[in-house]
Amino acid sequence: MKLVWGFIALFMCFYRANASAAGFVKCPLSQTKVLSDSAELHCEVVGSPLPEVQWWFIEGNEPNETFTQLFDGARDDRVQVNATYIAHTTSTIHLTDLGLNDSGTYECRASNDPDRNELKKTPKIKWIRSQANVIVIETPTIISDPLEVYNQTSAVLRCNLTETTLPVKGSHWLWNGKVIDSSKSTGASPYTTLRLEKITMHSGGKYECVFLIEPPVQRVVEVKTPPNVVAYKHSENGDENDKTLLTCVSHSYPLPHDWSWYKTQENGSLSAITNNTTDKYEIKSTPNKTSLAILALNIELDKGEYVCSGTSKLGFASDRIQLRVRSRLAAVWPFLGIVAEVIILVTIIFIYEKRRKPDEIPDDDDSGSAPLKSNSDTNHKDKNVRQRNSN
Repeated sequence: MKLVWGFIALFMCFYRANASAAGFVKCPLSQTKVLSDSAELHCEVVGSPLPEVQWWFIEGNEPNETFTQLFDGARDDRVQVNATYIAHTTSTIHLTDLGLNDSGTYECRASNDPDRNELKKTPKIKWIRSQANVIVIETPTIISDPLEVYNQTSAVLRCNLTETTLPVKGSHWLWNGKVIDSSKSTGASPYTTLRLEKITMHSGGKYECVFLIEPPVQRVVEVKTPPNVVAYKHSENGDENDKTLLTCVSHSYPLPHDWSWYKTQENGSLSAITNNTTDKYEIKSTPNKTSLAILALNIELDKGEYVCSGTSKLGFASDRIQLRVRSRLAAVWPFLGIVAEVIILVTIIFIYEKRRKPDEIPDDDDSGSAPLKSNSDTNHKDKNVRQRNSN
């Protein structure tokens, strides 16, 4: 029995040697938000064993403070709490659709005391705490002029920030979420303008004036352009029994909310094409693009003119595509033509060689070759030479 108690004591000593109190690595930061905005607070804690983290909301002032623990799904599901326990403890609380009643002090508590949640026992280690304030204010008023721009070649956009006591640290404009560098200002003026010298189908969209207060506020001014639909290629070629793809795009604002495809008949009328027309057609559309896939092309039935049409809140526009369908042997004909030309050329050369008159063969008498000298003449000359030498 003593041996068992000895092992228990040894284990407790080992546990205490490796245990460490909880401590904050990251603390939540105070924030100022506007109505209907969202806020996120984050804290990280180390300790051994891993500490538990809780979030509390504090209302009122001492000594009349009230503490309310916040769980995931609190406040009509506007509170989301996430926590991970791996190398250390991390926890995040996310507050959505903020109201004035959400203003107050939010507290991150952490403890790794085994008795931290026991109601009948006093924990040996107190909860450590870190607080941050979330201040929710009413949205400052921004007056824009004009409210929107439609079908104009140029415009001047103006914004005026009113009814706020917060200091302005600068302003800029956004176009479809991207900062317009030339519009950046570091001045404290509550007034900003943006001049659009030339409005085209590519320059329409959402323009936002942003004032750099805490937190930043913005106002949207829509620049709308008439519908514009353009075929990616106005002429397409396809091979028999193959698949072809016809595509149309739009760059106007607002983008089309409905796309349609038609085929021009011989009498000039338009026949609507849908995904349910036959198994030959597949239509895929996004707000800025539509495509028509035609399967198993037929020379007689599928060639012709196709029309794509896009409809937006401001009207509709269309464009036309001419489709030509070639026979599968179309690519072979040039090769066969070359082969035929080679065969004809070889045949002509062969016939010419056969029918040409042969050259006359020369006789031996007319060969023009000199008679060969006999050996006797050579011997005779050698003999005369020897006789002269002897004399």
